[in-house]
Amino acid sequence: MGNNIPDGRSRRNIEIGDLVEIIQKQDQRSGELAEGFVKRILSKSLNHPHGIKVLLETGEVGRIKNILEE
Repeated sequence: MGNNIPDGRSRRNIEIGDLVEIIQKQDQRSGELAEGFVKRILSKSLNHPHGIKVLLETGEVGRIKNILEE
């Protein structure tokens, strides 16, 4: 990809404490995103086509759709 925006599908772009938007499993149809700070990275794989799965500090779990600039 030519843009310089970090991609949520690659684990190396994600650090604990990053501000991200995730999509939770129950919101996949609606596309509603939740925003928060990464507490833990749950995906074991280095890459995932639907986004790396994380736990937010709020307790929400989902796959990263966007990494936000702080």
